[in-house]
Amino acid sequence: MTEHIADNQEKPIDRIIAGLETSNTQAINSVLATLPDGEIAHLLESLPPNERNTVWSLIDAESAGSILVDLGDEVRNRLVEQMDAKDILLATSSLETDDLADFFQNLPGEVTEQVLQLMDQNDLERLQSVLHYEEESAGGLMNTDTVTVRMNVTVDVVLRYLRQRGQLPEHTDSLFVVDRNERYIGLLPLSVLLTSPITNAVKDIVDRDAVAINVDLPSNEVAHLFEARHLDSAAVTDAEGTLLGRITVDDVVDVIRDEADKNLLSHAGLNEEDDVFAPVLASTKRRALWLGLNLATAFLASWVIGNFQDTLEKVVALAVLMPIVASMGGIAGTQTMTLVIRGFALGQISTANSKWLLLKEISVGFFNGMIWALVVATVTIIWFKDLRLGAIIATAMAINLLIAALSGVLIPLFLRKLRIDPALAGGVVLTTVTDVTGFLVFLGLATIVLR
Repeated sequence: MTEHIADNQEKPIDRIIAGLETSNTQAINSVLATLPDGEIAHLLESLPPNERNTVWSLIDAESAGSILVDLGDEVRNRLVEQMDAKDILLATSSLETDDLADFFQNLPGEVTEQVLQLMDQNDLERLQSVLHYEEESAGGLMNTDTVTVRMNVTVDVVLRYLRQRGQLPEHTDSLFVVDRNERYIGLLPLSVLLTSPITNAVKDIVDRDAVAINVDLPSNEVAHLFEARHLDSAAVTDAEGTLLGRITVDDVVDVIRDEADKNLLSHAGLNEEDDVFAPVLASTKRRALWLGLNLATAFLASWVIGNFQDTLEKVVALAVLMPIVASMGGIAGTQTMTLVIRGFALGQISTANSKWLLLKEISVGFFNGMIWALVVATVTIIWFKDLRLGAIIATAMAINLLIAALSGVLIPLFLRKLRIDPALAGGVVLTTVTDVTGFLVFLGLATIVLR
């Protein structure tokens, strides 16, 4: 039966808040019982701290692990502070290896030490098998729980083995075919296994062309590979081809979501793990540095303007028109830089094609500069009845849009070479360049022409 959700149906968050306002614990529990773990995590992130703590106290420790994994680092760590080491151990006992590693990598050090001391040897080995890989790599994403078979066995043997095993790891859509040394040979999809004659050997139906991902491949490149090849799962191998684990599409969805959040929030100097409902002082401290950096760049632009104070006093119209030049440059540069950063994220830009991209964006900047210079010049001449003023702002506009296009490509390329995130620092640098260039060219030309 298909489930239909009415547009006007009360949302779980509204029902939870209503239950909190009336201290109706039973109503809150009834809502939580109907929600999957991912939605409970989203709900917790949507509540202010005190209300969040109240709801969290109602969640059973055994089911808390998968909820904690879906939470942002800041929210997770605040909730973990309320748990003792035994509760944390209970919450994480049922987690898959990749989720377990993600959880521990983002915990405060003192909490991690307490929990590790309580872990049994099997769980410790399971955790250590993944922890020594970089978090944002295929090794950090992979789950070591795989089902492997050999080439020389028949379909009948494999099916009997699976029945004897009784249960498959979550999100298993394929088995992995390996040799005696556990080196990866290929993939055996369950759909192929179930539809093949039972007398067929695995070697006759294995997909030898199925991609294997190197354990050190960056996670964003793993996501691109899954997208480009429409994968549901893939083997993870080391340099010698030994099977180490598998990555499934649910892990890749998390990477894509995190990358999207990061790119969006980085433009404002924020982190994708920041808590929307964090305490006032914590949020103030986090944003103060970014605001201070922007203030410094604003003072630089003001200093440039201050050097043309005499010109501004003589021609008041310059003060009216001045923001137009800087604003247009800023928008044009942001358009270009956003495309370049997106190209980085999708793996579309490299040293080989960056020169072509630069020339293309310079051409776009030139033509847009000509078009809008003509428009602004016409409006300025009609408004102030001054041909020289129209020519000045047209020239400044054309130059600034050209510089903006150039900067929109070069700034992220330069920052990336310095291993600085262009999404985080690029906006401030670009704004400084376009503002300073716009003011300098516009007021400099005015000083020369109108004196």
